[in-house]
Amino acid sequence: MTWMLPRVVLAALAVLLGAGLAWLLGRWWPQLPWLPPLTGSLIGVAALFTVDSLRAHRLMQWLRGALAGSAPRDRGLWGELAYRVERAVRDRDRAIERERQELLQFLSAIEASPNGVLMLDAEDHIRWCNRVAADHFSLDPQRDRDQRVTNLVRFPAFVALLQSGDYSQPLVLPHVRGRLTLAVVVRAYGEGMRLVLTQDITERERAEAMRRDFVANVSHEIRTPLTVLAGFIETMASLPLTEPERKRVLSLMNQQTQRMQSLVSDLLTLAQLEGSPRPDADRWLGVQALLQRVLSDASALSKGRHELVLESGPSAELAGVEAELLSAVANLANNAVRYTPDGGRIELSFGLLADGSGEICVRDTGPGIAREHLPRLTERFYRVDGSRNRDTGGTGLGLSIVKHVAQRHGGELKIDSEVGKGSRFRVALPAARVRSVEVLGVEAARVPEGSL
Repeated sequence: MTWMLPRVVLAALAVLLGAGLAWLLGRWWPQLPWLPPLTGSLIGVAALFTVDSLRAHRLMQWLRGALAGSAPRDRGLWGELAYRVERAVRDRDRAIERERQELLQFLSAIEASPNGVLMLDAEDHIRWCNRVAADHFSLDPQRDRDQRVTNLVRFPAFVALLQSGDYSQPLVLPHVRGRLTLAVVVRAYGEGMRLVLTQDITERERAEAMRRDFVANVSHEIRTPLTVLAGFIETMASLPLTEPERKRVLSLMNQQTQRMQSLVSDLLTLAQLEGSPRPDADRWLGVQALLQRVLSDASALSKGRHELVLESGPSAELAGVEAELLSAVANLANNAVRYTPDGGRIELSFGLLADGSGEICVRDTGPGIAREHLPRLTERFYRVDGSRNRDTGGTGLGLSIVKHVAQRHGGELKIDSEVGKGSRFRVALPAARVRSVEVLGVEAARVPEGSL
């Protein structure tokens, strides 16, 4: 109420000043009898009212505008009122700006989420969505806002979920955009609002399918020789066999036992490769000596049925675990021997590339592999032909082992093949694990090019 006293005093002064002025004018000009002191008082009040109205008008003009500039700087009631309103407006603007910044930070955090977030109102209209959800459902975050989601996302299972009102169980949508598998969770909040959360589980589903296939394949691969062994054991126990028959049965039992041992050995190798850290680049082994050992093993497996060639190459060394690198290259060479028809040619070579990296290459003239199978060749137990591995004695894990060995050494396995034109398998190793060997005084020992 501090504004009232000055205003009352000012009104009193205006009355007194008007009355005094009227009295003086009456004494100076007696011919103006119509200007008594009361009339002067009214004139003073009118003048005060006029000034007061002008101040009020300026304040109203400011209030009706955008409130962007400063309020009118007047004294008295209107000045105090303008100051109070301006301060309240500025406090409101600062509070709104703080809330806007907090909202932007919250939305930015949701944008950074690897999951999709879709906000729906009670009528299923899209209120907001982040980029991940827009990508999952092929939406435009700006253009599709306020559109009904069921007009844009037409999966019957998704529409049925929204209409059911039962959001207790997540929904899995396969083949979204032809390649994605999405897990969709709906949660209700507020006044009929819904929050739709989406997660890309394509890789998880793929890994789960691979796990199931792996367990099924291992069970099948082990059950087959066990069934054979059980049958032979029952035969030997229940039937009188001649010596040649007994030797034949024991030979077949030994083959099945070796097959199971190979399978278990490859599985243990894979488990060790996956659980071990990358080896240090401080142990070096000669490339040509490594390839010579691989060629000798492949020659024993071939038994003269193929032309095996070790091409001469640069003198170099590789940094890594010798047993792993030997196992990887041996798997490639043995596969080439198993799948190349008699009389075919198999070449082993090593080359240095311009960037200092190196490649171990195994090339064959076998039947080749169709293009659609190449991306899946390194999967465990993946078969181009269902009987391929059993007919050739393989476990179906060789290329998976090669891939893991290459990756553990910082490299990769590259496969090029064409039906009817053979195959080429390359283990590429980075420059940090390859070094040239200078020949000092004598020629380095190399395996001559030619056939064995």
